[in-house]
Amino acid sequence: MAFTIDSELAAYLGMFLILCAFFLETQSMIDSKAFAYLMLMAIGSGILAIRAYFIEEWAFFILEIAWFCTAVAVFIRRDSQETSTNAEKEV
Repeated sequence: MAFTIDSELAAYLGMFLILCAFFLETQSMIDSKAFAYLMLMAIGSGILAIRAYFIEEWAFFILEIAWFCTAVAVFIRRDSQETSTNAEKEV
């Protein structure tokens, strides 16, 4: 029973984080490549992916892994582009 309650809380937390990111982006409050958006999406989808794994919801697990990997990949690419741009400015 405890796992079910914790699992539900995790599901709501993950959902809340993803919906916050989506709402803020659609209201032009943050950009879809902004740090806050990417972190909300990565953490929210990561939580939901872990939950999907434990409850054996494989289609949902794959979906959330895809969202998580996409958010992390954009974050890494964005971060490396900023680093190279800063290095070029110093030259």
